[in-house]
Amino acid sequence: MSTAANGVAAPAPAASQAAVGGRPRIAFLLGDVGGVGPEMGVKLLADPAVRAAAEVLLIADPVVLAEGERIAGVKLPVQRVAAAEAAAPAGDAIAWLADDALRGALPPVAQSTAQAGRAALRALELASAAAHAGHVQGIVFAPLNKHSLRLAGMAQEDELRYLAERLAVPGFVCEFNITGGLWTSRVTSHVPLKEVSVLITGRAVRDAVLIVQAALQRAGVARPRIAVTGLNPHAGDGGSIGMEEIEVIEPAVRALQAEGLDARGPYSPDTVFIAARRGDFDAVVSMYHDQGQIAMKLMGFERGVTLHGGLPVPVTTPASGSAFDIAGQGVARVDGLRAAFELGVRMASAVPAAR
Repeated sequence: MSTAANGVAAPAPAASQAAVGGRPRIAFLLGDVGGVGPEMGVKLLADPAVRAAAEVLLIADPVVLAEGERIAGVKLPVQRVAAAEAAAPAGDAIAWLADDALRGALPPVAQSTAQAGRAALRALELASAAAHAGHVQGIVFAPLNKHSLRLAGMAQEDELRYLAERLAVPGFVCEFNITGGLWTSRVTSHVPLKEVSVLITGRAVRDAVLIVQAALQRAGVARPRIAVTGLNPHAGDGGSIGMEEIEVIEPAVRALQAEGLDARGPYSPDTVFIAARRGDFDAVVSMYHDQGQIAMKLMGFERGVTLHGGLPVPVTTPASGSAFDIAGQGVARVDGLRAAFELGVRMASAVPAAR
């Protein structure tokens, strides 16, 4: 499976039978039932404009859907379907692929549990199978909880790597975080900090730059301006606080420049986002998770979007998490999930469908 010029892997052969464009089919998942995901998903799908933007295939355990409807105080117009490839319901109804992973038992709210993780993992499994077969052109999910997923048996680093395995993607994959017009990718992701430095290689820096460059070009930015951070405080301060910038990061950036990319750096991690917020860059490539995530969430936590780059179809989710502190209260905002849905629909419109 090759990587297309959009940061999304080229579709599998089964997904090439229909023309690109039109109203895409989106697999929609309600996230971790112990958190705010189900209520956010129900609130969003209750909006007729959202349902009109795409053909939604809701993949949800009956217990998860019922809990989301209870908290949101909304009853969705759903119609059960037997398989992902089933025809869309008539009228305004949402196709609902139900999977009874929880056997009618609601897990505890506001905590990570294997039960909640099992339902979320099963929904991801069904969605990825539908994407691999070409029955959906995008996946949007409400906030998951990585600890719940691991308690349920997920062995991969995160859901992105889980999906990459399910979709047989052998190459580099990366989370993009997007707030407004600013994108980030990162060289390492959900790994302990003590392991980060050995993972900073020239190849890894190159991959992180190229994947966000391709995605931005697909989004309409002809020549993305990409800032690359250093690893160490003050970008190593000339080697006095570490040598990774001199030995690894700067040579990688220079090699990319020689290929014609507008990549610059390494910049000091504590100041580069000031310039990015000002509009000097279209993307920032950070070396590890919190280096970019803290800055991006401060700039727009409620409306931030995470895009899983390198997969055959766009997979989007809010940048916010499962928010156990407000779970079950009905107060979760849907701005980020709405932004994730809108981005997923736009990108999915360019993915071929198999019908």
